[in-house]
Amino acid sequence: MEPENLSSLKEDMIAFIEGHGLKRFRGYVSEEASNVTWDASGDPDGWKDFVELAKTSGAPFLTMNEFVLQRDDLEYLGDRLRSSEYTSTEEQEELRGLRTYVGRTGFLQLGWPYQGVMFLYEISSDWYERYQRLLDLAEECGGITIDEPDQDDER
Repeated sequence: MEPENLSSLKEDMIAFIEGHGLKRFRGYVSEEASNVTWDASGDPDGWKDFVELAKTSGAPFLTMNEFVLQRDDLEYLGDRLRSSEYTSTEEQEELRGLRTYVGRTGFLQLGWPYQGVMFLYEISSDWYERYQRLLDLAEECGGITIDEPDQDDER
């Protein structure tokens, strides 16, 4: 089970990266970029091997990104879910339960480039996974439009 707040892990990562003489670049690597995701296979210190491999490979820098839950994030998500006809009361309850995580770090991503590919290490908390699922649901339901027949359809 992952911790509910990854901020201390983030601080450990920063110290380890800087201790290896590597620079950090604040940025998020999206799924659209050609990438390979590191498989830590349940090794909580697998990110250290990832950083050491970056250094050995001659990576000039590592990207680093985090997600810290803000009250605005929950308000936006709540507005999107309330405007959807397809949201259940369980999902509304799950949203309310996320309030306890405001200010906590729920996702970290490290990355480094090598021969046109981004190598990534990602870790997330359970609550972040729930938040992401609700966000995806809100975006899916918010994007559904009911096509009403217009005059051309009636002919």
